[in-house]
Amino acid sequence: MLELLHIENIAVIEETEIEFRDGFNALTGETGAGKSIVIDALGAVLGGRASRDLVRTGTSKALVSASFSDAPPDLPDGVAPDEDGVLFLQRELSAEGKSVCRINGRPVPAAQLRRVGQELVNIHGQRDGQQLLDENRHGEYLDRFGKTADALSAYRRDYDAMNALRARINSLRMDEAERERRLDALRYQIDELERAELVPGEEEALTARRNLLRNAEKYMSALSRADLLLNGGDESPGAVGQMQDAENALYAVQNLEGELGELFRRLEAVRCEALDIAESVRDKRFAFDFSPEELDAAESRADLLYRLEKKYGATVEDMLSYLEQCRAELDAIETADDTLTRLQADYDAALKAVKESGARLTAARRKAAQDLEARILRELRDLDMKSMRFSIDFQEKPPSPDGCDAIRFLMSANVGEELRPIARIASGGELARIMLALKNVLAEEETVSTLVFDEVDTGVSGRAAQRIAEKLAQVSRHKQVLCVTHLPQLAAMADAHFCVEKGARDGRTFTEVRALDREARKRELARITGGNQVTETLLNSAGELLDEAKRYRDAL
Repeated sequence: MLELLHIENIAVIEETEIEFRDGFNALTGETGAGKSIVIDALGAVLGGRASRDLVRTGTSKALVSASFSDAPPDLPDGVAPDEDGVLFLQRELSAEGKSVCRINGRPVPAAQLRRVGQELVNIHGQRDGQQLLDENRHGEYLDRFGKTADALSAYRRDYDAMNALRARINSLRMDEAERERRLDALRYQIDELERAELVPGEEEALTARRNLLRNAEKYMSALSRADLLLNGGDESPGAVGQMQDAENALYAVQNLEGELGELFRRLEAVRCEALDIAESVRDKRFAFDFSPEELDAAESRADLLYRLEKKYGATVEDMLSYLEQCRAELDAIETADDTLTRLQADYDAALKAVKESGARLTAARRKAAQDLEARILRELRDLDMKSMRFSIDFQEKPPSPDGCDAIRFLMSANVGEELRPIARIASGGELARIMLALKNVLAEEETVSTLVFDEVDTGVSGRAAQRIAEKLAQVSRHKQVLCVTHLPQLAAMADAHFCVEKGARDGRTFTEVRALDREARKRELARITGGNQVTETLLNSAGELLDEAKRYRDAL
């Protein structure tokens, strides 16, 4: 369960620490005091979306920490509590929008924090009741309750396979005129690319040769000059010959002194290297063959590659790849009739498999629907909706990613009225209670130990509010419950009561959260009931409400 929530610089909360208790925990306070900010902070540390707007104005970062006791040992991604069963979550938010997440002090991605958080806490927000109006969500609720994940996964595998075949069939189907136009285009492109006789890597070699041919005069002049200077001519010896003469001069005296011998050997090595260079220069000079025709051919080839690249790809390799694609598409179109016949047979078999796995999914859903209907009706009876009828309607629909069932929740709030879609007849208070019933039923099937209800009492008052309070008290005997409320019945039923108060000092707004003792609870309940005019009568009534709630909890 959630034992400790520490908040720093979240919106109007500068710093606060809440020590929650086992059982039913209630948070109350004036509208706008910051009750929902506590829930937003909890959602952030559980890996939910966190806007930079949560960071308190004037500060560079915010921090939320949560400590859980008796955490499950088999959490996602191999996460485990410490030896005492304690799990510590932390999230730091910066004003620039960055966040750092940690589990037991170790940095983790936000996605991992979210997966772990989903196993610890279930938050029922103020807008969750409106989700009941979206009939597309009804099937999700049923699948979640019925644990149909395996059947749904098997169906989706079959559906994806069928959908892939359908896409291939549609890509091959075209009218005759379009088919002929595409064939002509493909044949022209293939012919143009094949006539070019493209060779992988030829661009680099062509560019280098063309550059050399363009500079042939400079090239030959440089080689001739280097050849003359190295090898010499009729009138003067070259550098190699002069180095040979110097080597001969040192030969006779190389043994007279150690340094002369070293100089002789160095000169010999340099002369050999120079000779090798001279021979290479002469070979390149005589090997170079230039003709204007070759330059014209290189320019023409480069121009052809440039024009083809603008149409078919940035490199020769890209153009060759495109050529293979065109050949494959041409073959596919020319043999489309045979391929379509084969694909249609495969599609018919895949459709049959989809219908069979869809039927198995439908059967699992219908079985789960019977149990869910009965469970929700029991919950609604407890919530003082004894005349309520609730039913899950199934209508067949064409195969889609979520199955072959159009699923709707129907209800009738009054005796004698026919079942109708919830969106058409449910009031705000009825939506709140139906959603609470659904959440309670789903929570019984999940491993989460903490349930959070953010103003679940919206649109509810009187006897219905008392029934909701009693229901939350019942749930809190096997799950920890945190509830933000404006109703005295719910606040009085709590095992622990926290008040969220907003004030100002030094020109800034501050929100504080403090635990209430019995006397403080009486004053808070009196305020909720009567506003700012707290009278002795209201205080006595609040005391009686607390006593009655305690007797109810003790009897559970």
